[in-house]
Amino acid sequence: MLASQVVSVNGSKFAFYKLSLIWPNSVCKITTCKAPIPTYFTIHGLWPTFGNDIPVPPYDPASNKCNPNPTSPDDIVGKLAPIKDKLDKKWPNLWVRKTNVDFWKIQWQHHGMCSDYPRDPLDYFKDTLNLAQSNRFDPFKALGVQPSDQTPHQLNTLLENVHKNFGAYPQITCSMPQKGILLLKEIRFCLKRTKKTPPSVVQNCPTRVGDRCTNPRTDYVWLRATPSIFGPHNVTSDLLAST
Repeated sequence: MLASQVVSVNGSKFAFYKLSLIWPNSVCKITTCKAPIPTYFTIHGLWPTFGNDIPVPPYDPASNKCNPNPTSPDDIVGKLAPIKDKLDKKWPNLWVRKTNVDFWKIQWQHHGMCSDYPRDPLDYFKDTLNLAQSNRFDPFKALGVQPSDQTPHQLNTLLENVHKNFGAYPQITCSMPQKGILLLKEIRFCLKRTKKTPPSVVQNCPTRVGDRCTNPRTDYVWLRATPSIFGPHNVTSDLLAST
């Protein structure tokens, strides 16, 4: 039996998960990251999502009691000890002001407590790790590119590559370190919610682009842009000017 029966305000049920994977090279162009910066996709999270593509809100005993008595974020650290080394490598916090544990607590509070693992954080994190580490969910393989790729790609081409290589359309988000320059920030694979965990049945993501990506047919995105593409600009002022 599924533990969570959470329903949104408009009646849409928690219908699928998003496995969100971060490309650090792009994220760390717009924020200060810890060194060394990973050269592989890292995990952002496994997110319960309503059928209308709205994220299930964080657990709240008053406004969103999605599961009865889920494990508290403060109680997950000891439970994750058996896989901590793997989490440190594949699910790190990239930003300088938070620890890996801080990041995991946030992901658990915002997503795990309203998932189908409300009292089993070890399996929630372990299953997410296994999904992200499998060849099936390898972003480079799905996108049809290499980590060293320094070529701008039409966003629609990347989406079609994933559909061909993976079997379903993902959601791709972008960052804009400089006005007019789009970097591939995250790729999100969508998986149907079924009566079994971990989720394994892929589906098309309802929304295929996000953040700075807006139009698959006109947006061109970089995986790893060369330093010369940016020029002598102030990233912060460029970002402000583009908002």
